[in-house]
Amino acid sequence: MNPILAPIFSRRCIRKYQNKPVAPALIQDALEAAMAAPSARACDPWEVLVVQRPEILGQMAAGLPSGKMLAGASVGFVVCGDLQRANGQLLSFLLQDCAAFTENLLLALSMLGLGGVWIGVHPREDRMDHLKKLFRLPENVVPVGVVAAGYPDEAQPPRTRFDAARVHREQW
Repeated sequence: MNPILAPIFSRRCIRKYQNKPVAPALIQDALEAAMAAPSARACDPWEVLVVQRPEILGQMAAGLPSGKMLAGASVGFVVCGDLQRANGQLLSFLLQDCAAFTENLLLALSMLGLGGVWIGVHPREDRMDHLKKLFRLPENVVPVGVVAAGYPDEAQPPRTRFDAARVHREQW
């Protein structure tokens, strides 16, 4: 692994967090990095809800089968996209843009000494409906994913999942 790329290899899914609040300045830094993500035609359709109240994090966890760790997180980021602002108002572009936002967010959290995990929401209707109702999202806003975050209470070693068999050069 090239040491220059250490921030990427060190970013791991963290599901256990210390009972310690995350400073607003760190949340701001992570959001600024997330919004530096590429976006089709620079439409930036992303919207994000920042949740720190334990009771709301618990309510989020209750409706997200793969998001139980939210109940122990210090902060949750609900990554949404505004379909009216997506390139061509196309869901596909919205999803790509929000995925880039989410990956930047995860990398930033890791580089700031925090841990996080991406919890998939879209296209699962039950999970999307749960968040739409919980946060009273406007009709044009699509909940794409959630990131649970906080100070890690577990350690994961850096790694790569490179697989040469999945690399095709010049042709399949």
